[in-house]
Amino acid sequence: MGELKPHLSLWRQGLGVVPDELWLRTDLQTLVLADNNLTEVSERVGDLSKLRMLDLGHNRLRELPVSLGRLERSDFLYLHDNRLARLPDSLSRLQRLRYLNISNNAFEVLPEVVTTMGRLIELRVRDNRLTELPPSISRLTSLRELHLRNNRLATLPDSIRAMRELRQVDLRGNPVTSLPEV
Repeated sequence: MGELKPHLSLWRQGLGVVPDELWLRTDLQTLVLADNNLTEVSERVGDLSKLRMLDLGHNRLRELPVSLGRLERSDFLYLHDNRLARLPDSLSRLQRLRYLNISNNAFEVLPEVVTTMGRLIELRVRDNRLTELPPSISRLTSLRELHLRNNRLATLPDSIRAMRELRQVDLRGNPVTSLPEV
């Protein structure tokens, strides 16, 4: 029998439910469960403590397990194209996270927990229902790219001026009426 590889893609396999044996693969560093009509993810996902990248995009998730916060080695988290309106506070433990995609969900407010992810370099929150960003967004001092296309933002908080690494802000498709002075 061959050696198990630490990367597993089950993209577009029509799973509906994640097989229980998957949660035994504690060696995994990359796991792609995108586009599988998933409506839930087991709390056992937190047992995959070596994960560096998790892709749960293109599913039907309305909530996430609290145990996602145990994936403290994660660099990349894809949660786009689901039905999420909130994120568990436990995600504040993902202090290594560099990329977060929560686009195409049902967020009306940027979850406060996102602003605790101080190492984020790229944040994608496109195609949601955001009407404002919290002033605490300025805590994302490493952020370089902020993708906010197709929301309901009329302005940005003045605190965004403190984000010295920010290089790209995509506001297309928002009813922007004013921006903070630079």
